[in-house]
Order: sequence, then C-alpha cells, then structure tokens
Amino acid sequence: QVQLVESGGGLVQAGGSLRLSCAASGFTFDTYTMAWFRRAPGKERDFVARVYRNGGLTSYADSVKGRFTISRDNAKNTVYLQMNSLKPEDTAVYYCAADDRFGRYPSEYDYWGQGTQVTVSS
Repeated sequence: QVQLVESGGGLVQAGGSLRLSCAASGFTFDTYTMAWFRRAPGKERDFVARVYRNGGLTSYADSVKGRFTISRDNAKNTVYLQMNSLKPEDTAVYYCAADDRFGRYPSEYDYWGQGTQVTVSS
C-alpha cells in the first residue's frame, strides 16, 4: 500500500522558516521523482519544486526560487522542503507527490499525500 505522509507544517511569521518532510512507503522510492505542490485557498494546486530520482536534478517554481530547497534521502525514503524567507503568499496546503518520470503538472503524478498546512502571518 502506497503512503506519503507529510509533516512539518505550521504557523510562522513572515521571514521565518519551516522544513517539511514527506515519508514514503509502498513503492520503490529511488525510481520516482518526488515533488511538492501547494494549494492556496480558492486557487488551483500549483507546482512548487521537484527532485529527480537520485537527487541530482531539481526544479523550482519562479515564485520560490532562491528561498525554497528540495532534497531527498533515499536511504530514509523521505523528501524534504526547506522553506526560508517565508511570505504570507506562501500560505497554502502543501502536498508531496511521486511520479515515475519528471513531471511538472499534478496530472502527471501517481501518488499523493494528504497535505500539511503552512500559514505565514504578516
């Protein structure tokens, strides 16, 4: 049974930092691209960042480039999102997802977590 379990969300002031984690099980983790998406209230689910199977290739949305860092530990079947210099517009539910290629769009992803809320106060 595939499971993706996110953790690390919470309430933080603007300018602060959070580190999200996503623990995966039930599939061969190191053969999947892992990504983070987010959905703000009233908006579509948007791409945030992705990391290829071995961690050597990453990609970010322009809105988070230079502030967020995605990484993975294949020995622990876990993907991380380090979020620095947080802004109120980063407020959203953050989801991790797995894709067996290197997709950018939600429709390309096979497995999804339940999400973790990140709230950034001004």
